[in-house]
Amino acid sequence: MTSAAVEKPSSASRPYRVIAKFGLPLLVVAIGIATGLREPHFWSIANAQNLARQLSPLQIVVIGQLFALLSGGLDLSVASVMACSGVVGILALPYAGLTGALAAMILTGLLFGLGNGALIVGFSVSPFIVTLGMLSVAKGLSLLLTGGLPLYAVPDSLVDILGFGAVFGVPVSSIVAFAAMLAGSLVLRRTIFGRHVYAVGSSELAARNSGVRVGHVRLAVYAISGAAAGLAAIVMTAWVSAAQPLAGEGMELQSIAAVVVGGVALAGGSGNMLQAFYGVLVLGLLSNALNMAGVSSFLQVLVVGVVILLAVVVDRLRTRTAT
Repeated sequence: MTSAAVEKPSSASRPYRVIAKFGLPLLVVAIGIATGLREPHFWSIANAQNLARQLSPLQIVVIGQLFALLSGGLDLSVASVMACSGVVGILALPYAGLTGALAAMILTGLLFGLGNGALIVGFSVSPFIVTLGMLSVAKGLSLLLTGGLPLYAVPDSLVDILGFGAVFGVPVSSIVAFAAMLAGSLVLRRTIFGRHVYAVGSSELAARNSGVRVGHVRLAVYAISGAAAGLAAIVMTAWVSAAQPLAGEGMELQSIAAVVVGGVALAGGSGNMLQAFYGVLVLGLLSNALNMAGVSSFLQVLVVGVVILLAVVVDRLRTRTAT
């Protein structure tokens, strides 16, 4: 009797587990087939390369967003930090050279991330409030430094190699994005720090009682998110051939949507990098399909909002099913 009672929940939840495992890959295939039937150009190599380049900055930003959500927080400042990092890097270019400028972008993002983490940990303030405030700080700083105008002094070598270069047909920016996602995945799956991130997101109290330095983990999580935004700034600057003070506006919502659509729990403690990538792919394919169909960018913003709301509903249903 006891054995049968234990088996029933497992059997009942099996369809959900199958959907959770294969639902997103099947959705990606369905979007691709439907769009390809309507627009044969969708399957062209040129469109695939363009889509890969468009998604690369979001892929990298999503890494930091995933770490933040897994730890039970979130980072609303990622897009503005990315834009500000790009601006600082290009302004530093005449003094530090290309290598120094690239380092300045990552360092700027890292400093913003450390600022987020220090305020969240040091003053026990909600990540929502802190990162929302940092969003305004980064955006305001970008506008002050540029006067609201793009900076076009981007070296041709950076544009040619990282912006539009390819290795065996695969865009260099996409290679960088996948390498960053792989590194993030290894950190989460193969390191003690990664296990601590999951532990803090699952139960901060239990993690603290187990000897996890919760404050250190949170500080590191937001430092990673900031550094990821800095790396994304390099890719974005190379792709658009300019450092724009409002680059990636709205990407903070897209990154949250991608992670949640991928199946990562909003409450923290559950999810992985592959799920986040599937979320990025779904949003990217959906945007590409809408562009090909001639749908306005305004309506696309609405679609992203609807996707976020649906993802939140699905996340809540998933949580109830699990309990």
